[in-house]
Amino acid sequence: DGMNVLFIVVDDLRPVLGCYGDKLVKSPNIDQLASQSIVFSNAYAQQAVCAPSRVSFLTGRRPDTTRLYDFYSYWRVHAGNYSTMPQYFKENGYVTLSVGKVFHPGVSSNYSDDYPYSWSIPPFHPSTEKYENYKTCRGKDGKLYANLVCPVDVREMPGGTLPDIQSTEEAIHLLNIMKTNRQKFFLAVGYHKPHIPLRYPEEFLKLYPLENITLAPDPWVPEKLPPVAYNPWTDIRQRDDVEALNVSFPYGPLPDDFQRQIRQSYYAAVSYLDVQVGLLLNALDNVGLSNNTIVVFTADHGWSLGEHGEWAKYSNFDVATRVPLMFYVPGMTTSSVSQGARIFPFLDPFSHTVGSAPQGQSKIVVELVSLFPTLAELAGLQVPPVCPETSFGVALCTEGTSIVRYFSVSEEKGEEGKEGCDDTDRCFNEEPVAFSQYPRPADTPQWNSDKPKLKDIRIMGYSMRTIDYRYTVWVHFDPDNFSANFKDVHAGELYMVETDPNQDCNIYNNTSHGWFFKKILG
Repeated sequence: DGMNVLFIVVDDLRPVLGCYGDKLVKSPNIDQLASQSIVFSNAYAQQAVCAPSRVSFLTGRRPDTTRLYDFYSYWRVHAGNYSTMPQYFKENGYVTLSVGKVFHPGVSSNYSDDYPYSWSIPPFHPSTEKYENYKTCRGKDGKLYANLVCPVDVREMPGGTLPDIQSTEEAIHLLNIMKTNRQKFFLAVGYHKPHIPLRYPEEFLKLYPLENITLAPDPWVPEKLPPVAYNPWTDIRQRDDVEALNVSFPYGPLPDDFQRQIRQSYYAAVSYLDVQVGLLLNALDNVGLSNNTIVVFTADHGWSLGEHGEWAKYSNFDVATRVPLMFYVPGMTTSSVSQGARIFPFLDPFSHTVGSAPQGQSKIVVELVSLFPTLAELAGLQVPPVCPETSFGVALCTEGTSIVRYFSVSEEKGEEGKEGCDDTDRCFNEEPVAFSQYPRPADTPQWNSDKPKLKDIRIMGYSMRTIDYRYTVWVHFDPDNFSANFKDVHAGELYMVETDPNQDCNIYNNTSHGWFFKKILG
């Protein structure tokens, strides 16, 4: 009774996938999953950096409630003893399992990935994870470097493998055990790629000849971008190959040919990831569980690939906050699936050329903080209550709301992005909004602008995305009492999606924005 859950979360994956309309990428296995799923094309993370985003969606609370904006505190000690999504499933009779990077490792998950609260057995980490930042990339001179762009011969790697390959093997092993023991499970699998370094099996480069790779459509810093909004991509500057280019701080730019190589390797890493996802989903078929397992596929945030002259995450732009999000629910997103049916045959990206369209697509704006209540509802568990205004003392509640009500939205309504309501009390009279935020240490780009520690945060950029616009205000923030002062606005941004989809033309200073400001305060 009740469905299993396979929860796949990818590090730094923006929606460069065939099922999201990308024409260059080869992602047949994720596209095949999408063809059986409801796909949300406007899904956003609450902060575009790993630990804060993951703690946010795993607890169902926003960063201002987890009080985690960096990597250096554990919410149960620092904010409140909040239940997590896997903990809730565990308390409701599920075996909960974590493979790879699900929680961000380290202080922010108590050096244990929140075990034993969240997981039934200690989480699995690939043994080769520790080599991620070692010098394993062979340069043109034959020497080894710690590069950003790092296609490798897997046989030459320590252990003869890579972390995501090990994670897939372990997840398949656990699926087999769950099948044998007939245990209801919540299995979370966290993949590392396409997180930097872009280290993947070199054969995937063949899918992306360099001459087919373009620059970003807007590879320059926008004229009216407030300096506080810019992220100076410090982490990639520290890689050997980028350091050798000696680009100026903070704006660069990187040479065009190197920009193309980064974009090429990001795509290659996505196809390598797609193979791992394909093997995992094929194993779900093999153990005969595709007919009673919910599959969720998402990422912790996106990654800039040269847009606005930026690289990496660490901003409030769509390229950093927008994520893929899809739900496969047997009998709901597809007609009921018979036991043992092959839903996910493995597709080889080297030979499989025809993409498959999503089963259903919703343009409604949704947030990752809604994952917890959504999965609870899909699994038939009681949906945790919505949090009161201040919820530090409340162990079980969520600040997101279930988005299951959008699953049956027809394409026509999806076009509007404001419908999908049938006058029930659960219907919002307001259009859906996604909130994201990003901290900064100063009004201009510094060496620690991308990842300021809590004590160094002076400004918080609060950002609001609807189907029509993105509005951001950068306001004074006091890290001692976690308070934002909306009366002290340092800068603002306003982009209209229809006329400026890439968010290059900031019209904040020539627009009256009292209405937006009220809404972001609300």
